[in-house]
Amino acid sequence: MSFRIVRQSKFRHVFGQPLKREQCYDNIRITKNSWDSNFCAVNPKFLAIITEIAGGGAFLVLPLQKTGRLDVSYPQVTGHKGPVMDIAWCPHNDHVIASSSDDTLVRVWQIPEDGLVCPMIDPVVELAGHQKKVGLVQWHPSASNVLLSAGADCRILIWNIGTSELLSEILHPDIIFDCCWSWNGSCLATTCKDRKIRIYDPHSGEIVQEAMGHEGAKPQRVHYLRSGMILTTGFSKMSERQYSLRKENELANPLCLEELDVSNGVMVPFYDPDVNLLYLSAKGDSNIRYFEITDKAPYIHYINTYQSTTPQRGMGMMPKRGCDISRCEIARFFRLLSSGFCEVLSFTVPRKSDRFQDDLYPLTLADMPAISAEEWAEGKDAEPLLVYLKDGYVPTQKQELKVTKKSNILDKMVSKKCEPSSEPASIQPEKNLEDLLNEIKTLQATVLQHEKRIKELENKVESSCHALSEHTQVLNNHGDTIDLLVDEV
Repeated sequence: MSFRIVRQSKFRHVFGQPLKREQCYDNIRITKNSWDSNFCAVNPKFLAIITEIAGGGAFLVLPLQKTGRLDVSYPQVTGHKGPVMDIAWCPHNDHVIASSSDDTLVRVWQIPEDGLVCPMIDPVVELAGHQKKVGLVQWHPSASNVLLSAGADCRILIWNIGTSELLSEILHPDIIFDCCWSWNGSCLATTCKDRKIRIYDPHSGEIVQEAMGHEGAKPQRVHYLRSGMILTTGFSKMSERQYSLRKENELANPLCLEELDVSNGVMVPFYDPDVNLLYLSAKGDSNIRYFEITDKAPYIHYINTYQSTTPQRGMGMMPKRGCDISRCEIARFFRLLSSGFCEVLSFTVPRKSDRFQDDLYPLTLADMPAISAEEWAEGKDAEPLLVYLKDGYVPTQKQELKVTKKSNILDKMVSKKCEPSSEPASIQPEKNLEDLLNEIKTLQATVLQHEKRIKELENKVESSCHALSEHTQVLNNHGDTIDLLVDEV
């Protein structure tokens, strides 16, 4: 693809630069799963990375300041029974993260203030509604405790985490490749195996718009822009990678459709709604292209490309409230490399002034919800709350996530039947049993980690013994030779 000359823009000289090795993260067993996921999620407090583990699924949660080489025995979140497919941090609580797995379950976890000190097995919420693996989880942008999950059973489920209740269900006609909330959460855009782009009303589950997307059969990605336009990435019939921009009510007629190159990796869009910057990269790529989006043709303007020598397995983008304002940093990426290294990449705008740059940092997404899950379930939509970063980002005080399941009429009937024969003393053994089961699960996770460590040490000892036996054999041969010489003398 031949890019046109860049027009005048304040982002014309934006450049990406990796941080020093000691400011990055090393010795991470990054998952080898071939699923089309970013495998990485980050917020201003923690970095989460899906890892490789035998007999289930796990992911790391590291405080951002814990850089350098990671200990092999560092505790992980290991509650899933199948490989973890996707992870996503809650936008309104930096200590809450959701994960989806091949075991058909979605789990929500509460991370302690200082990170993990022991393996975490028990989630705060466990959501069982899918019949096949769940490949995607996404939080609502403005409603608290509203989580979306999309599975290989062609169903999109929307949950209220606070009550563990299913709020809405969307039956999709084919395998879901990607989905994205609109700016205020009133619509939901999806891409599908049948190559169509669809817009749904998440409250009712009805299709609002539908049109053909990219012509290629490979996966397509979709992203709702702040303006209401829809950005997609996909492939042409000749397997050329493309991106397109469409109006919400005219999906069939793209405003622009551009070809990038010929490669296998699915282009993943990372979008900055504050300044309308778009970053495109893919698994297996070693570069990141970035663009500026405007409301006039040709709409998407190429800026530059960050080039690297090492391809990536996944990537996560820091929310704007986690960027370093003093250095005019407008984006920070965390690139996962196959060597087990997580590279931190900083994009900055070169400015000489030390003053706060209002044009680079307009109002950005806050860490507070605009509405509750109950209000959203009643049909209300609201734009996300915004915050000004001039005085620095100060996180709001968060309460621990607690789940209060709604009472079920069947539960009431059972409790009434049990009232005459139930005694307070009979409740205590159940509590003790739960505590014992939790301790057993924790011990099992610890034993698994020690078993892996023991196997590695046994392999090292075995190789050392083999080398020692070879040296012993050589010495014995030399001894026999010396004895013969002595006999001859």
